[in-house]
Amino acid sequence: MRFLRFGSLAWGGPVAQIAMLRETFVDNERWVSSEHFNRVLALYQVLPGPEAHEMCVYFGMLSRGRMGGILAGLGFMLPGFVLIFSLSWLYVRYGLDRTGALAIVFATVQAAIAALIVRAVYRIGSHALLDGWLWAIALLAFVAQVLGVSFLIILAAGGLNYLLARRAAPGIAMVVAIAGCAAVALWAYRTGVQLPLSATPDAVAAGTATPESSLGRLFVSGLKAGLLTFGGAYTAIPILQHDAVVTGAWMSNAQFLDGLALSGLLPAPLIIFATFVGYVGGGPVGALLLTAGAFLPAFAMTLLVHERLERLLHDPRTRTFLAGVMAAVVGLIAGTTVTLLIESLSGVWTALVFAVALTAFFYSKSKLIVPLVILAAAALGGIASVS
Repeated sequence: MRFLRFGSLAWGGPVAQIAMLRETFVDNERWVSSEHFNRVLALYQVLPGPEAHEMCVYFGMLSRGRMGGILAGLGFMLPGFVLIFSLSWLYVRYGLDRTGALAIVFATVQAAIAALIVRAVYRIGSHALLDGWLWAIALLAFVAQVLGVSFLIILAAGGLNYLLARRAAPGIAMVVAIAGCAAVALWAYRTGVQLPLSATPDAVAAGTATPESSLGRLFVSGLKAGLLTFGGAYTAIPILQHDAVVTGAWMSNAQFLDGLALSGLLPAPLIIFATFVGYVGGGPVGALLLTAGAFLPAFAMTLLVHERLERLLHDPRTRTFLAGVMAAVVGLIAGTTVTLLIESLSGVWTALVFAVALTAFFYSKSKLIVPLVILAAAALGGIASVS
């Protein structure tokens, strides 16, 4: 019940959620020391997955063993899951066509969500891009993402290149980076890759795409997102967007942004929007499978290999490799953000909403700023639709 209550009060994103855990387990109940809490937090900030959820699993395991960890993790995610599952049902039943006044409301909210993602890119980048090499990796990852290079290649190349630059041979790293750029440019030239002038692939926009959202594919998409969400749940956005919109074609970018908007209203880790993506792709079973895939790594890494991972991350080479991966992740999110901005900023009205929302996100300190801005955007959209 303790972690179910945490999940019901988990407004304000990971910073507010972690502050709530610290107040409970360090300040009030003194389960662990501040140093112990900071060490665990540092571990989960480096590893993929929503760190607040992983810390709930850890403290549950600390109290009642592995079964306690499982129950704590489920309790923390359950309120958000039930709410997003219900909203997904309502959306598919009533809002999927997005016509008339509803289309204006969703378009206005999408502009606010685009501002939220831009703020996330800035915040993640300000913590991850600490030297010129990391900036270069992020820039190259951005270009590769826009050109359609596999995100697995981008992440691996980012980590290996930074490891070479900092731990072995900067000259070799430079040669490898230049060779990689040349290979991407040649591939783009030969395949006729174009910059994303439209946020939604032509086949999806024209209604001629063949959706590929088998239940197995949905689970694998969630698993990839759960394994590769370095630096917070926002890094799951390019992975799920690529699977659901670009290759799977079971939803459009507009619908993807709608899912992000709905999840932003809820007391839950942002990665809970995976439930929405799964519901659109495969109904209730698809929602369950994609959610299970997205959260499974967070459970497994905490319950099964926490101590080994903690030892592994003491190795400077591991931390250097992950720093390069994180820089590549920033580039991936930035590349996806460009695509989503093209989708969401369709006129003067949405551009104005975007600017106001971006200002609010950057300057407000309220932990409820995300749901408040989304609700305000929805209200403005409603007013605009009847004026």
